[in-house]
Amino acid sequence: MKIDTTLQSLPIYEALASNVRLQVINLLARQEMNIKELAQATGLSSAIMTMHVKKLEKAGIVQATMIPSKGGIKKVCSLVAGTITIDFPRKGECSPGRAYHQTIVSVGHYTNFEIEPTCGLATAEKVIGEFDEPRCFLDAERFNAKIIWFSHGFIEYKVPNYLMKNETPTELEISMEISSEAPFTNQNWPSDIVFHLNGVEVGTWTSTGDFGGKRGNYTPDWWWDEVNQHGLLKVIKVTENGTFIDGNQISNVSIHNLNTREKQWNFRISIKERSPYAGGVTLFGSDFGNYNQDLVFKLYYEQDEAPSTNAGI
Repeated sequence: MKIDTTLQSLPIYEALASNVRLQVINLLARQEMNIKELAQATGLSSAIMTMHVKKLEKAGIVQATMIPSKGGIKKVCSLVAGTITIDFPRKGECSPGRAYHQTIVSVGHYTNFEIEPTCGLATAEKVIGEFDEPRCFLDAERFNAKIIWFSHGFIEYKVPNYLMKNETPTELEISMEISSEAPFTNQNWPSDIVFHLNGVEVGTWTSTGDFGGKRGNYTPDWWWDEVNQHGLLKVIKVTENGTFIDGNQISNVSIHNLNTREKQWNFRISIKERSPYAGGVTLFGSDFGNYNQDLVFKLYYEQDEAPSTNAGI
């Protein structure tokens, strides 16, 4: 889970600002428990415990499921948040409350691809088609894909841009859960993964491996233990001073080089040709991996003094 210092993240900070709710998190880290068991463990009534659990649910930290029991129905709680990353603003950035347009693109909503095996894709319920068959990436069910992987080539997404004429872009942030792609899994399987926006190479990130051994927090129960379970949450920031991943500069490409006023962007993820580290790509969307998110695009902007009703130019 990734949060920042804007008001949108306030429910998560509020959920953690309680001795009782921290106790609940620690209890659920050991095992699933129902409301009555949590109430007894903390010395509270079931009604009060229900209110605490609802706050943790709203923050996406705990998931409560109603299941049948001998006495009727009980609410069983489980911990779903594995890690929380706080993205603090860097020195010189705009205030935390700065305005932005956000677009979320499902990992299965790609519009172009050229890939080579090993490869495949799956929904939260099943594999689409066959393993290592690129033609399955044309299957009508691909739009429901929540995980995709390939060894060589690229995959491309079209992203709508809702920037208004009177808004000046200052920073673009792109976040995703991503890793290498090895046969089965391999913690030491480096891969040079390249990112392009609107035909401009914004930079390369080297993934260290294809991660297994521990199931992803959101990985479906039917998914095999022997294959990739989760990736790493990577945040690309294209600013006026260059492009950064996790605070480390990867190129001199700035927000001014990307033609961000286009009504539609092209975002490409590819494997660098002839790279010594051509270890493929795995993209994890919601319902897979550790972060339960798809591709998230945030375009920060400053509003001009004279507003306009005309949409992007």
